[in-house]
Amino acid sequence: MPSLDDIAKFQTSLSTDDVAWLHDLVADWQIIADLSFSDLVLWVPDSEAKGMWAGAQIRPTTGPTTLLEDVAGTFLPTGRDDSLEIALATGRPVAGAEDQPDGSRGPAEVIPVRRAGHTVAVISRRRSGTALRSSSALENSYLEAAGELAEMIRRGEFPVPGTRTDLSDSLRVGDGFIRTDSRGAVRYASPNAMSAYRRLGLAGDLVGTQLGDVTTRLVGRRPTDRGARALLGSRESAEAEVENGSASLLLRVIPLRSAGQPSGALILLRDVTELRLRERELVSKEATIREIHHRVKNNLQTVAALLRLQGRRMENPEARAALEEAVRRVGSIALVHETLSQSFSDFVEFDDIADRLLRNVLDVSNGPAGGSLVKPERFGSFGLLPGEIATPLSMVLTELIQNASAHAYEGSGGTLTLAVNRIRDKIRLRVSDDGVGLPADFDPASSLGLSIVTTLVQSELGGTLSFEERVGGGTTVAISLQV
Repeated sequence: MPSLDDIAKFQTSLSTDDVAWLHDLVADWQIIADLSFSDLVLWVPDSEAKGMWAGAQIRPTTGPTTLLEDVAGTFLPTGRDDSLEIALATGRPVAGAEDQPDGSRGPAEVIPVRRAGHTVAVISRRRSGTALRSSSALENSYLEAAGELAEMIRRGEFPVPGTRTDLSDSLRVGDGFIRTDSRGAVRYASPNAMSAYRRLGLAGDLVGTQLGDVTTRLVGRRPTDRGARALLGSRESAEAEVENGSASLLLRVIPLRSAGQPSGALILLRDVTELRLRERELVSKEATIREIHHRVKNNLQTVAALLRLQGRRMENPEARAALEEAVRRVGSIALVHETLSQSFSDFVEFDDIADRLLRNVLDVSNGPAGGSLVKPERFGSFGLLPGEIATPLSMVLTELIQNASAHAYEGSGGTLTLAVNRIRDKIRLRVSDDGVGLPADFDPASSLGLSIVTTLVQSELGGTLSFEERVGGGTTVAISLQV
């Protein structure tokens, strides 16, 4: 099904401003379809005046449809539907009745769409003959508001460009409907609207009251967006959320005009109390999780500090070195929890963690001189990683960096390279040094650090690793895993 842009560009001579106007109309015409219980089809004139093109369509959510098949993109030659051509030529609505797919006859109307004093398109509005078997106050209020909106379209007063937000798309006529007069008094409130206001704290009826005053009294001085009286008394389109301790309501105000004069407003609203409660619970849960990560990080740092103090008291060099390695391992885990404590999700940007590990481990290995012996490099990006992957991977990097800095260079300088290649959920990681290479009797099981690396990669990360001689001298540890 072609888009409105496609049809306007290739089949019509409409200007850019005309097309933008039609886009604004189509973005908001679900309200009209629901209020009138009707299918709407937007027809635009052919550039060669040979007929009309159906540029867009919408079906109502409040009643049955007459559009059993999509018509958008259909071409209607001149002479096939006089009502469309008359409305386009005269700028006046054309009313009548049409045969329906079920054999009944239902009301039909063609509404001219005007912009800047000229008719740029027409809307055919067709309602099923079974849509309204009985007349009720709600149906009459819906149809009255739909009629005024149609008149505003014909006068070029609707839509109002630049007034829509994401809230506009979320509110529907069936969520809650209030009609006010030109003085702001409520003429009609749908059952859903009454239920929402009763949850807000309303004790009586809304009809006959000043909606702005009532809402202000119910929410007090705590509207989320703007003052309720100013919002509901405005003669401009407005959207906001109002709340008190009992409920939260989304409101959208659409001013109506009749014969070019203000005739009141159409207010769409929805009770979002339960949604806001769930959002607050999620925010509280997220804050609790971040606090847990923060406390774990603090506890790990305390453990590292205690191990460091213990190491300083050790006279045995091997025992002191073992404690220093334990401090580094605990620190790498603490680094992940520190990052998670600052995040609003369970995912971390692992590039920052990898860079900090490179700096921290090599600074310690290079001594207080400033880290000039072994220089780190990183190529590629890890991207976002879940916490359960980031923690063991940080320990793997710590062990590999420490092992390379301790054994690869034998007191000389060099470069330690961390190369990452991530394609969707697969990561290939290579930690390379340009040192002396692997000894002839190399056995990763004989080293505690490399044993930890092997266990973490194969058991915790479900990946594979290999130790390779680097071309040009040195060693490369290659790791593949899936995240």
